[in-house]
This record gives sequence, structure tokens and C-alpha cells, in this order.
Amino acid sequence: MDLHTDLHTYMHQQRQRVDSALSEYLPAKGEKPQRLHEAMHYSVFAGGKRLRPLLMLAACTCVGGDDNNAMPAACAMEMIHTYSLIHDDLPAMDDDDFRRGVATNHKVFGEALAILAGDALLTQAFITLAQPQPQLECATQQRVCAIIAAAAGAAGMVGGQVVDMQAEGTSVDLATVEYIHNHKTGALIRASIECGALLGAADAASYNRLCQFGRAAGLAFQIADDILDIVGDQQQLGKDIGSDAERGKATWPAVAGIKAARRQMEQLHQQALAALEPFGDSATALRQMSAYIITRSS
Repeated sequence: MDLHTDLHTYMHQQRQRVDSALSEYLPAKGEKPQRLHEAMHYSVFAGGKRLRPLLMLAACTCVGGDDNNAMPAACAMEMIHTYSLIHDDLPAMDDDDFRRGVATNHKVFGEALAILAGDALLTQAFITLAQPQPQLECATQQRVCAIIAAAAGAAGMVGGQVVDMQAEGTSVDLATVEYIHNHKTGALIRASIECGALLGAADAASYNRLCQFGRAAGLAFQIADDILDIVGDQQQLGKDIGSDAERGKATWPAVAGIKAARRQMEQLHQQALAALEPFGDSATALRQMSAYIITRSS
């Protein structure tokens, strides 16, 4: 992959690779229980930027690794992300009707099956992670699995979601907002980049640099999401707009104002770019995706 091609082409080509691999790792739609597998495929292939797997693949190549070695973990990360969206959209959580421009999973398959489809995607992710990869050391696979599990669980995304729910309609400070963002969204983005570095056999210095990049990029991504919920276009975004304010969500603009949110997002972007400086041209894809995170309109 020529990392000097434009970002749109690069992301499109990488998304096609990820989608092809996801088709292999997921149970076929025609397998029993058919309706469950249809629900899993519905949300996984309902669009999406595939940002987390793309960041993992780019981090792997950034340190000189073969990104084919990172593909199973990249697909597992997308399954976990998709499961979280299915559950996030449920009436008991955010009660959203649209995701990625189409009806949410529970609107099509019903709440019970949506819950089970999310559960199945989460477990399928770890089935995928556990498959033997002879080209990798067992210790590397185990470490990747542990990082992803921690990022997805109570110490990461699930914990962030709980604090997010508890903060709805209350007065919170920026420290609480940052905690929510770093855990609910940032954890999976950081883990994607960290795992890509590990699967690319990064040395300690390179691994630490990419961890710094992941922390800054993950928080910038969620601040950008907060801003888009205010100024974004619903048709472009493919999901409900203004729902954060309606539910009294703890967001950066709600606590600090939109101008301060934009300033913080730009500072984080600059921190992310600074972390990538030693990598030179090999980090081109990561630099471009970092810029995409804060300038995207969908």
C-alpha cells in the first residue's frame, strides 16, 4: 500500500480488505440460528468508517510490520465496536432510531435479538483473537487479547458508558467528561493503535510513541463527535443530531463551550502529530487519519 496516495483512496482500499476479512470471521448469515447471524451482519455491514481497524493496520505498518498479521485483531476490534453501538442504541441506553444512515438493530430485529446479536459479536471477537497465528509469538497474542479485553470492559468502554449514564442531566466538571471520553471512546482507539504496534513488533520506544499518539487521537475523536452532535448534518452523519443536549449528556462543549472544545481538539491533534515525528514517512497514514478525525463531517 502506497501511503502517499490520498486518504480517501487509502481508507477505501483498507476498508475493503477489512470487510472481506470480516466476512470470513463472522458466521455465515445462512447458518443456524439464521436470524441471529442476519442481525450480526446487518450492523457490521451497515457502513461505518472502520476507523479502529484502520488505525490498527496503520500502526502495524508504521513500525515496519506486515499488517496481515494484525487483520484478525483489527476485525475483532470492529466486532466489539459494533456490539457496543447495537447496545448503545437500545431504549434502555440512548434509544436511537438511526445508526450509519439506517434503522438501528433493535428497530429491525427487536430488542431481545439486538441484545443477543451484540453479545454474539463480543464473543465472536474473542473467538477470532484466539485463533492460532503461527507467525506470531503466543505471548504477543495473549498481550493483544488482554489489552483489547481491558479496553472493552469495566476498566474501559463499559466503565465509561456507566459514568456517562450516571452523569446525564447532572452538573459535571471537565475531569468527569475527560474520564468518560477516555474510557467510553478513547479506550478502543488507544487499544487499536497499541495492538497494531505490538503486532508490528515495535521496539519499546516506538510502542511508547504510538501509545502517546493513541491517547491524544482517542480523546480528540470524541471531542469532535461532541461538536458534530451540535453542528453536524443528520443526513451526512447517518444518526440523530442534537440528542446529546436533549439527554443532558456530559460533553466537552456542554461543560466548556464549543470554542474551548475546538481549541482542546486542536491541541490534542498537535500532540498526536508530535508523537509521530520520529517515524517519518512511515506514519503518513496515521497523520492523515489524525487530521481526518478532527475535520470529518460524518
